[in-house]
Amino acid sequence: MPFIDIAFAAEISRYEDPEFEEVARRNCNEDPDKRQSAIEELRSMIYERGLCNPRRMDDAYLLRFLRCRRFIPALAHKLMVRYEDFRRKNAYLYNCSAFGLQKVKNVYGGTLPDSPENGRITLMRFGRWDSEEIPIEDVVRCALIMDEIAAMQPRLQILGVTIIVDLEGLGVRHVSKLTRTVAGQIVALMGVSFPIHIHAVHVVNYNWFISTFFSLFKQFIPTAAWARLHFHGYDMASLHKHIDPEYLPPEYGGQCPHVISTEEWLRKIDIFKDDFMVQELRELGFVVESEKCKWFDEW
Repeated sequence: MPFIDIAFAAEISRYEDPEFEEVARRNCNEDPDKRQSAIEELRSMIYERGLCNPRRMDDAYLLRFLRCRRFIPALAHKLMVRYEDFRRKNAYLYNCSAFGLQKVKNVYGGTLPDSPENGRITLMRFGRWDSEEIPIEDVVRCALIMDEIAAMQPRLQILGVTIIVDLEGLGVRHVSKLTRTVAGQIVALMGVSFPIHIHAVHVVNYNWFISTFFSLFKQFIPTAAWARLHFHGYDMASLHKHIDPEYLPPEYGGQCPHVISTEEWLRKIDIFKDDFMVQELRELGFVVESEKCKWFDEW
């Protein structure tokens, strides 16, 4: 089986790999001896405070919130309240065909393999969005399905994500479709309201127009997040100080052999998805077709 297919099959894995224990200590402050007590503390906090009503309360679900808040139950609880609030206020975003979002082309992508230091390198390239053909709501939905699927995977919960926001080609036709609501949704999906551990956000390939674009977003960015936000302009050497070129696409001066568009990623996830993922996505509100692909017959 080719490496890339093995990598895609791993995207649906919920295996807690013991080899990631040290990475979990470094990235998440996770101590196996204290893990269960932290989960129980978070669970008690949810019941006692009554500020949210999560659809799941099992250990694996609570663990994803603890991991991206360095195993501090109070911060994990605060994140869960924000996440549940986002879901309640934006339920309409989930009301779509999960894998039909392959129609959102060229906007998002990522590199494989993942970086040991930076986690999953995720690309957001809004200047490539065909704003005449694809509604802005579907651009947001595509980021949403990426987040929800990534949050299911223990490996990514531990490794985390580094985001590159590439503004090459961004113009009036794009910014004119942005609203305050959409800007808030995008910031929320970049880790503010989602159980995704974000190492940093790097903004590249921009000019004077960034002031117009960025003014919509900065009001939603928490103070603590500014330290993880880096602006490089067209200086790829500056970007390389933060991310090893081995894990970057060639367009950013890198040598990564596998640059995967989100439309390709979704197509593969649709092939490799299992019953658990289908059930999870449906419970979240997504529409998922029932037919299953017998990918394992190819082994």
